Amino acid sequence: MSSDLPVPSDPNAVPARLREEIDRAAHYARSSRAPSTQRAYASDWRVFEEWCEERGIESRPASPGAVATFLAFEADRGVKVPTIGRRLAAIAYHHRQFGFDPPQEQPGAGAIKEVLAGIRTAVGVRKTRKKPADADALAAMLKTIEGDDLRAIRDRAVLAIGMAAALRRSELVALAVDDVALAPEGLQLFIGRSKTDQAGEGAVIAIPEGRRIRPKALLLEWMAAAGHEEGPLFRRLTRADGLTRQPMSDRAVARLVQRCAADAGLDPTQFAGHSLRSGFITEAARQGASIFKMQEVSRHKSVQVLSEYVRDAERFRDHAGERFL
Repeated sequence: MSSDLPVPSDPNAVPARLREEIDRAAHYARSSRAPSTQRAYASDWRVFEEWCEERGIESRPASPGAVATFLAFEADRGVKVPTIGRRLAAIAYHHRQFGFDPPQEQPGAGAIKEVLAGIRTAVGVRKTRKKPADADALAAMLKTIEGDDLRAIRDRAVLAIGMAAALRRSELVALAVDDVALAPEGLQLFIGRSKTDQAGEGAVIAIPEGRRIRPKALLLEWMAAAGHEEGPLFRRLTRADGLTRQPMSDRAVARLVQRCAADAGLDPTQFAGHSLRSGFITEAARQGASIFKMQEVSRHKSVQVLSEYVRDAERFRDHAGERFL
């Protein structure tokens, strides 16, 4: 990005005001990607840089041939196809940040496309999903969190709200106290910027009172115990369970899900932070909810992903071979 900004040839000649404005522009450019995406891109870029250093190849700007060879190397060492695709996106992102054309937009970029196509053909692109924390799994997880201390109260609310609103873990930790509105039937949550809403238009999600998971009751218990009236809804706690002003991290949500899965006798490696979101969608499909009602909560831009959950839930329902097998 730096080459696109109005920087004089002599860096020392940049006025303080212009330098501040340049820094703000760079900040907005970084904000175009979610923090989790930025972390993943940074990790992917380090992998590519190390590969280049070991072979004496220029990493920035990188040639299409070098990138194609790198992608083939990643495939041969067992890296999954989606991760390889993300590695390529990270390489493009870092090139743009420094004013270079991404390798996949340079002459000779056809080599990258051909290698990617070959990897997909040879390795395959079968999707691997973590298990959903559906109603049964979540109820079992909640039972493992015993006690009335601040951490236990918070953790129960995090699991319940994350599943009940089909939230991504980044959305869950971004919630503020002001985003919660009470309703006679349950709760309403305002979801600001998200993965599919980078413009920040926001959406309002309704959460019923509930009889089994009881998300409203668990959230109100947490808010009363924490006693905070503004700022992050789900706060980080000190080791002594003291309330801080910082929000929980999205990684803390993932660790919470895995810990509770293990305590409930489930395989923790099969669960992740996304299990809360997929748990709602899976259970809704299993209970016969329409795709459009599911979409109201999940906020998927396309119904294609949701239709996969419905197909999974209905594979044995009215099966063609049920009457003769």
